[in-house]
Amino acid sequence: MAPIALEDQDHVRDAAFNKALHGKSADEKAGLRAMLKKDPVAQKAAIDEYFKHWDNKAAGVETAEVREARRAEYATLTRHYYNLATDLYEYGWGACFHFCRFAYGEGFRQAIARHEHYLAHMMGLRDGMKVLDVGCGVGGPAREIAKFSGAKIVGLNNNDYQIERALRYAAKEGLAQQLDFTKGDFMQMSFPPEVFDAVYAIEATVHAPSLEGVYSEIFRVLKPGGVFGVYEWLMTDHYDNEDPHHREIRLGIEQGDGISNMVKIPEALEAIQKAGFVLEHHEDLAAREDARPWYYPLDGDLRMASSLGDIYSIARMTRIGRFVAHNFIGGLEITGIAPKGTRKTANSLGVAADCLVAGGKEKLFTPMYLMIGRKPR
Repeated sequence: MAPIALEDQDHVRDAAFNKALHGKSADEKAGLRAMLKKDPVAQKAAIDEYFKHWDNKAAGVETAEVREARRAEYATLTRHYYNLATDLYEYGWGACFHFCRFAYGEGFRQAIARHEHYLAHMMGLRDGMKVLDVGCGVGGPAREIAKFSGAKIVGLNNNDYQIERALRYAAKEGLAQQLDFTKGDFMQMSFPPEVFDAVYAIEATVHAPSLEGVYSEIFRVLKPGGVFGVYEWLMTDHYDNEDPHHREIRLGIEQGDGISNMVKIPEALEAIQKAGFVLEHHEDLAAREDARPWYYPLDGDLRMASSLGDIYSIARMTRIGRFVAHNFIGGLEITGIAPKGTRKTANSLGVAADCLVAGGKEKLFTPMYLMIGRKPR
């Protein structure tokens, strides 16, 4: 694999595009209401910029050059993905953009929080620690982990809109003194060396063009003796890139989730150790025998829901729920209420959901490969 050339950062440009596309929609209630407030011209620019990497580039004709082009524009690809997908995520899933394990009788929101608590527990996060959340989304996990552990958390994100929403939510919950959110590229952080007691990433570093590159940056900003914990998205050892069916699943996940270059478990383990970490624990949590699989909310089996509230939440993420929502969005596009391209984004997320389920059922993919590494003193 060729060395990674990092993208130039231009925060002024990004802020201007954020203002043009999102306007004041960050202040709207999450989901559909915010989605309808987008500027149609800027929306089209984001759609074109993102989907140029995927349109007419199916798994059967994908080349190494196509994948390298995605890696070369990793930051732009990820930024525009979240410009397009954030409101749909919040509508369908909530403010914590990650999967989780499910215990018997455990509700969806409870399971999401427990997954965050477990990572904080495994890392030993506690009151007074200065912690970095790499790829913080709209700050859902940061808020939960801050309340659980007492740590002071800085969230790093390369998407201005998500930062605006994260700041709004933190202020609403009275956490503004414990949380901060800053703009940046996790491949080239602006922090000085050795400033954080701990760093975590929850299903975020998969957006990196090189795991060794992002893990090395995390190593740099950690204090000696500091701990790094990550839930990584990875293809398992069962994945065979020569199998067209396997490639189709991998590409569907990548396209629908803004990923330039997903790799297999051995490469991630090699990357974290090459970055300098002493690996203290690693495990595919998706391989544990749980009451319900991590992908059940996307699979459409409402019999697995543990409450009426969960049935309502999960119904929106099933195939039928997505079909209704996507056609509703299509109707809003036709009437000019929703900006053009919203349905295309939603359909891409739907394909990804089906591929995530297939990847989980066939043991080809995990969204929760846990690695705990420590920087030597």
